[in-house]
This record gives sequence, C-alpha cells and structure tokens, in this order.
Amino acid sequence: MPDVRTALYDWHVARQARMVPFAGYAMPVQYAGVVEEHRAVRTHAGLFDISHMARLSFGGTNATAFLDHVFTNSVAGMKLDQVRYGLLLNDAGFVLDDVLVYRWPYGYSMVVNASNRGKIVAWLTAKAAAFDVRLGDETDATAMLAVQGPAAVALTKGMFDLDANALKNYYATPTFYCRNGCVVSRTGYTGEDGLEIIVPNELAASLAEELVARGAKPCGLGARDTLRLEAAMPLYGHELTEAIDPLTAGLGWAVKLDKGDFIGRDALKAMARTRTRVGLELDGKRAAREGCPILAGGEVVGAVTSGSYGPFVEKSIAMATVPVALAAPGTPLSVDIRGTPTPARVVSLPFYRRPKPPETSP
Repeated sequence: MPDVRTALYDWHVARQARMVPFAGYAMPVQYAGVVEEHRAVRTHAGLFDISHMARLSFGGTNATAFLDHVFTNSVAGMKLDQVRYGLLLNDAGFVLDDVLVYRWPYGYSMVVNASNRGKIVAWLTAKAAAFDVRLGDETDATAMLAVQGPAAVALTKGMFDLDANALKNYYATPTFYCRNGCVVSRTGYTGEDGLEIIVPNELAASLAEELVARGAKPCGLGARDTLRLEAAMPLYGHELTEAIDPLTAGLGWAVKLDKGDFIGRDALKAMARTRTRVGLELDGKRAAREGCPILAGGEVVGAVTSGSYGPFVEKSIAMATVPVALAAPGTPLSVDIRGTPTPARVVSLPFYRRPKPPETSP
C-alpha cells in the first residue's frame, strides 16, 4: 500500500522537503538540513507536521473509570483542560505505548504514536467492552502541527482567540483559528517551550504558511529526533517497547501505583528493577547508533537505544539500558561502534535543559 499523505503533503513537497516513509505515512525528514533545523528550534522557532500521530476521543459515563483502568497515570485527578503523559501497559507490565491524555468538559482525548495506531485502537476497543465508553478516531479528519522554540509562543500572538502565553504547560484549550474550531496545547517533544495545534485538514496549509511567515522554520523528522534525544525524551520502538517496563525506562514518575488498579499494575509491583535507562557522553564526534553494544570491563552489559551527535550540545550522546549498578553519573563505559570500542561515561539526563526565562521585576 502507498504511504498515507497528511493534509500538508503538497505543502512539504512545494518547499522541497525530502519525503520518507514513516509509520505508514509520507513524512518530511528534512528541508534545509537536520543541523540547521535543530538549531533553529533551540534559538528561535521551528514548525513540525505531526499529523501522523493518532488522535482518539473518549466519551460515555464510564470514560474516566475506563481510562484510569488502562492508563498508568491518574485520570480522575486531572483538572479540566489538563494534559497528562503516561503509558499503556500489557498484563505483564511492559509498554504498549506512551500517550498524552487530555481532559475536556465533554470527555477525553488521547494522542498515540503513529506506529501504534492500529494496535492501540484494537486493544482499547477490546478493553472498552466492559465499560460504557465511546471510542472515536479523529486522526484522518484533522491535522496536528507543532511550533517549538523560545520564540514559538510569542510568534502566535493574535492568531487564536486566546492568549497562548497565559496557557500553562501541559494544558490545552479549544479555541478558534480563522473562525474555525481548533485545539491549542502547551506541549511538545523537543525540550523547548511551544504549542501543538489540532485543526481541520482544510486549515492545515494556511496555518503552516502563517506560522512560517511569522518566523517559524519548517523542520522534519530528523531534527525532531535529535531534539528529543538531547532532551532525553524516550521514543517508542527505542527506549520503550513491549519488552521494556516503565521503571526500567526511567518513567516511574508517570506510574501511579497508589491510584488503584490498572492494567499491568500487579506485574509492576512484583518486579525487581535490575536495569535502567542512562545517558552517555562519548569521546569524539562519532555517533553511537541504536543497537551498538555497551561494554564494561570488556563484557557486553547493554545496548544503545538512541544515539547521535547532538547539534546544540555539540557532543556525541546516546541513551542506553544498563545494569543499575553501572548507572551512576561518571561511571566509565565504552560503546562498540562498528567494531571500535569508544570511551564513554554515564551522565545525568537530560543532555540539554532549556534556560529558565529571566525573572522580571514587579
């Protein structure tokens, strides 16, 4: 089957983006180049098409109870318009997907990784049979764009019927763009401030064009990946899989074992954590890639899950899973890059943390 085209496909092609297949979609991997796009996000603002992410909705009298049953974080404790990160687990406590849940006056919505859309919709549908809950899939009818960077929120001033600067982090609100309903959330996947915007498909190109005219640089999946790596954000299929539990992945903060029962909870409570996700800085500029063995004392103790040269931190960096005993910052290890052991050391995550805004005088 041909790759699905998002509402912005022609817009990408007209701007000479290099298109690649990704999770069943034709997506831009880069425009001007990964390094240039990465640095634009860190220093000003970048624009991403994230329409391939699945957008689901939930209604019905048992929607809250259902989501608390399948989601590791607390749903009942969410405030209206709040967005919460968490995980969907199988019965053995391993990760099916990492998702965002949004709470609305009329119900909930959820953003799911594109590669997991079919699996997760089928799994949720099966689990919903015991609840009074309605599950909808809005992915094909809408587009989702992300504008990220220190100037991202400011450059949207006047575009929506809201003051985006007043929107708290991990909150969202229904609003209007060009007199049409949309959703704006202060969320992102780059380590920077910014907004994610859901609009009807027919508004996607005009929204993208206006954001670029206001100063956002078009960016592809390549920069999105290096940005999230610098920010130490896990990616499904790399740091998260159906063979990895959330505690090993370093996501215990998104698992509320005391909220009551949820799928995978009993398995997690019984687990003894022996491995954990760590950050590595490597000597030199050679990039460690997924699967590169991690060595300690000449023995293989783990493998790289994500690695690259960090365009902004200007270091070769990687994330890996290693024994807990080797996870302390400063621990010397080495990474086997195509047969050559490269010295590395464990460092605290994230590799990059955005500067705090300067305090203003009253």
